[in-house]
Amino acid sequence: MIIINVKEGESLDKALKRFKKKFEKTGVLRELRSRQAFEKKSVSRRHEIKHAIYKQNMNLETTI
Repeated sequence: MIIINVKEGESLDKALKRFKKKFEKTGVLRELRSRQAFEKKSVSRRHEIKHAIYKQNMNLETTI
């Protein structure tokens, strides 16, 4: 359970923003979405490799 203490004089918008940030860090939503559609290990590994190659190519482009 996420608990956010609202400080004296703090706006609700700021407290809501802190709540959303904490909620995002827990990874609950990400895990929920991944459980909705099962993905085989081989497919997820292939996706990770493609993403790593993409990031590596982006780093090479910026250094040139």
